[in-house]
Amino acid sequence: MSYAVKTLSQGNRELIAFRIGDQEFCVNIMYVREIRGWTQATPMPHAPAYMMGVINLRGVVLPIVDLAARLGMRVADPTARHVIIVAQVGSRLVGLLVEAVSDILTITEENIQPVPEISSDLEKQYARGILAIEKRMICLIELDALFPEKESEAA
Repeated sequence: MSYAVKTLSQGNRELIAFRIGDQEFCVNIMYVREIRGWTQATPMPHAPAYMMGVINLRGVVLPIVDLAARLGMRVADPTARHVIIVAQVGSRLVGLLVEAVSDILTITEENIQPVPEISSDLEKQYARGILAIEKRMICLIELDALFPEKESEAA
């Protein structure tokens, strides 16, 4: 039995798209380790406001971040429909709470439009660009910029 291995042509990359509220975002799929259903997190004292707490992921203590709150949006009220994207950010694993994963996109650099000049400095720090695909506007997030190593250590 043989399996076909999907290879991306030079310059193509895959992104995983997800929803938070009425907006769509995406991250490089190479950051993503797994996608799992919502699990109640144990709150941690003195944690940043966007940190929901921690869960036990097969013996690993995984911090869960409300990505909506981290992006300055309305804080999520998790339901069974929410999912956690387990991502490798730098040297750490982090769980990103989102409403739903919507798509896997294959793009080239030409698909990425620059972030508008009217965006805030905070948005420019983490937003790598905007994808206009099939009448959808999807913000490409750079997780390394959203969760710098020094800030992750403080959490």
